[in-house]
Amino acid sequence: MYLRGAARRNPGLSSTGSSALSGRMTRYDAILFDKDGTLFDFQASFGGWASDLVAALAGGESGLAEVLAAEIDLDLVARRFGPSSMVIAGTAEDIAGALLPHLPGGASLSELIERIDRSAMAVPLEESVPLAPFLAGLGARGLALGVVTNDSEAPARRHLERTGHLERFGIVVGYDSGHGAKPAPGPLLAAAAMLGVAPDRTVMVGDSRHDLVAGRAAGMTTIGVLTGPATEADLAPLADAVLPDIGHLPDWLDRRAAAD
Repeated sequence: MYLRGAARRNPGLSSTGSSALSGRMTRYDAILFDKDGTLFDFQASFGGWASDLVAALAGGESGLAEVLAAEIDLDLVARRFGPSSMVIAGTAEDIAGALLPHLPGGASLSELIERIDRSAMAVPLEESVPLAPFLAGLGARGLALGVVTNDSEAPARRHLERTGHLERFGIVVGYDSGHGAKPAPGPLLAAAAMLGVAPDRTVMVGDSRHDLVAGRAAGMTTIGVLTGPATEADLAPLADAVLPDIGHLPDWLDRRAAAD
């Protein structure tokens, strides 16, 4: 698990446990983000990667490629995921477990997971909004920031490092970091504990129902964003708010602070 040295004590907290937000007090001390579909546009970043991975695993056999694509609800022509794709919120182990039974003998589950992780590290990522000013703005508000993803930790860290944003996050938790995977609340609670913040003063932001179920179970405020395949109707029953993308989060925080 990636834990930046300064993250064990939230720098946005005063000795009385409060933080500043645009000159007002706010009820929140930290924001946790899902990665794929939240910080990075899911379809634009991963549709092509998954299509290329399926083609490589199929070894040029179009029939096998169609079978593999159907397992993960992937349209090979459009290079886009369907709304039921396990890739949206699943782990590398989930994906490998679904694909492996269709592949010719020889590869083990662990080898396929490693191949998926290795190829994912090189994915060209499209930010859902310009992340540098967005994250800098949240940091200026005194908010501790973390990433909790069902991706493996190593590719998650690599993505954030390659895009120049790793140092903005006090904690990066993957499904293999030792705290379980969403929709269980364990990884969110672990991230909050290591950031030194209370769950009820933490916001979980994500593009899937798994993110929001985990946030609710952890006792956090939940925000859905529409930069993944899920619709507003999918997310609204589990969210305190549904936003078009994370770029709308600062205004939502300001409105929430003004209502306090």
